[in-house]
Amino acid sequence: MLLPILYYPDPKLHTVAKPVVAVDKRVQTLIADMLQTMYEAKGIGLAATQIDVHERLIVIDVSEDRAAPLVLINPELVWHSAEKHLNEEGCLSVPGIYDGVERFDAVKVNAIDRVGQIRLVEAEGLLAKCIQHEMDHLLGKVFVEYLSPLKRNRIRKKMLKAQREERE
Repeated sequence: MLLPILYYPDPKLHTVAKPVVAVDKRVQTLIADMLQTMYEAKGIGLAATQIDVHERLIVIDVSEDRAAPLVLINPELVWHSAEKHLNEEGCLSVPGIYDGVERFDAVKVNAIDRVGQIRLVEAEGLLAKCIQHEMDHLLGKVFVEYLSPLKRNRIRKKMLKAQREERE
């Protein structure tokens, strides 16, 4: 089932997510719906916060053929590289907006997978950037918050105008 995505500057995007208590049927359904929603929206990552579910759950797929979904439940960053780089990012909650955000080049994350197993995910490049971006959502942070107040305000106004026009 396709789920509605919250758009910036919706205040619900700033909610800090709570841990997932159990990987049960409800969570399995949520994972399937989040993957379908992410693929339909042509995204490479989606955090539960973005669909107004405030639990620590992320789905990601950075593969070319969109056939390598990664599910991270209750992810915790356990290591990151010293090196960082500025890369252009976008977000399904801020459609059409792209800007530079500095992220670690590589990360290691402990998380529960979709079958309830704890695993260590080692990532670099695009996957590392995507994990960091989605984990920010779980903390109630949207990528535009890394930008200058001027840029952020401009984006906020643009998004509100687009939302108003969509309702008319």
